[in-house]
Amino acid sequence: MILVSGASGLIGSALARALRSQNVEVKRLVRRRASHPDEVSWYPDRAEIDPRAMDGVTAVVNLAGENLSQRWTSSARQRIRDSRIQSTTLLARAVVGSDPRPRVLVNASAMGIYGTHRDDPLDETAALGDDFLATVCKEWEAATKPAADAGVRVALSRTGLVLAREGGVLAKLLLPFRLGLGGTLGRGRQWMSWVALTDVVRALRFMIDNESISGPVNVVGPNPVTNAEFTDTLGRVLGRPTFTTVPAFALKLALGQMAEDTALASQRVVPRRLTEAGFEFAFPNLESALRSELSS
Repeated sequence: MILVSGASGLIGSALARALRSQNVEVKRLVRRRASHPDEVSWYPDRAEIDPRAMDGVTAVVNLAGENLSQRWTSSARQRIRDSRIQSTTLLARAVVGSDPRPRVLVNASAMGIYGTHRDDPLDETAALGDDFLATVCKEWEAATKPAADAGVRVALSRTGLVLAREGGVLAKLLLPFRLGLGGTLGRGRQWMSWVALTDVVRALRFMIDNESISGPVNVVGPNPVTNAEFTDTLGRVLGRPTFTTVPAFALKLALGQMAEDTALASQRVVPRRLTEAGFEFAFPNLESALRSELSS
C-alpha cells in the first residue's frame, strides 16, 4: 500500500490514478475528517496525523505544498514555506514512529533549489541557490532527515516545469497562445527544464520501486530548452503566431520576486540520476510531450 499526500493536486491525482490502474492500493492523506475507506486525516499546521496512517503502508509519497502561482507577499511566503516544512516534518516523524516502517519516503522538492544559472547543465551535484525558493527547497529536503537517519530510504524529487493540459504552467499558457498573444518572457534566453506529467508519474513510481535510488533526483526531461525555443514549439503545435514579447520589467512589476525566481530564472537542469539508473522517458522531446498532453 502507498500513502500519498497532495493526492488532490495535479501530480498527486495523476499518480493515484496510475497506481490504482496497476492494482496498487492507495491511501490518501486529507486535511479534514476522513469520509472514505482510502482516506486518512492529518493536520500538518497542528502537527496531527491519524495514528493509523502508516498501517500497512510500504511507501510514502509526499507531494503536499502551497501553490507557487501567486504574488509572493510576506504572508504568501510564509504559507509556501510552512506548507512544505510542516507537512514533511510531520510525515518524517510518523514514518520513524511506525512499526513496521515504510521502506521508502519519496518527497517532493523542486528544481528551484538550484537558483538561477546561465548555460551550464545542472545535475544533482550542482551548487544550490540562495534565493527564496532555493532556501525553501533546502529546508524542505532537510525536513526528511529524521526518516533517513532512521534508515528509511529517502528520495527527493526535484521536479521541473510539469506539462499538463489540466494544470500547471501549460494550462496557464494555452489561452494567450491560442489567441495569438503568446510570446517570449524577457529576452527568452533563460533555460526551461520541462517534463511531461506522464513522465513525472512514471519517475515517481520508478523511485518507489528502485532500491538503488536515494537522495536528490532531478525529475526533468532530458532535453531542456530556452524560453524562446519553448515559445516557438508551443506556437507551432497550436498553429498560432508567437510574435509577442513580455518585457522582464513588466513581469517583475506584475509578479514581484516570483517572476525572478520562476519565469525569468534560467535553470538548465538534467536528469543524470534517473538516466544512469536506467529510466527511459516516454516523452524526451518537447514537441512530442506537448502534442501528447494537448491531445489527451
